[in-house]
Amino acid sequence: MLSIRAGADSKSDKEIGMIKFGLYVRLEAKPGKEADLEAFLQGALPLAQEETGTPVWYAVKFGPQSYAIFDAFATDEDRGAHLNGPIAAALMQHADELLSTPPVIERWDALAVK
Repeated sequence: MLSIRAGADSKSDKEIGMIKFGLYVRLEAKPGKEADLEAFLQGALPLAQEETGTPVWYAVKFGPQSYAIFDAFATDEDRGAHLNGPIAAALMQHADELLSTPPVIERWDALAVK
């Protein structure tokens, strides 16, 4: 069995190590709705900043119509609160208008964190 030992020497290492749960939400924009989806995602940032249980939140673009939201949480409860929060509600409210397919929401649990 491989064994590796390392310590978290700085406060930021310890804080990062507390992030153990997350979400990866794949989004495909409808043709012609790319700018609207981008504006929606950029407009969601203030809502994410208000969520004290959401220390990591990214809205990213992979290609012309491919986007995602990647976020991370210290607890599974914080992840659940985010899934039941205003960003998810707004996304589902506008999904038919903006997305070519329903959002693909994947939960992830960290195995290792640096």
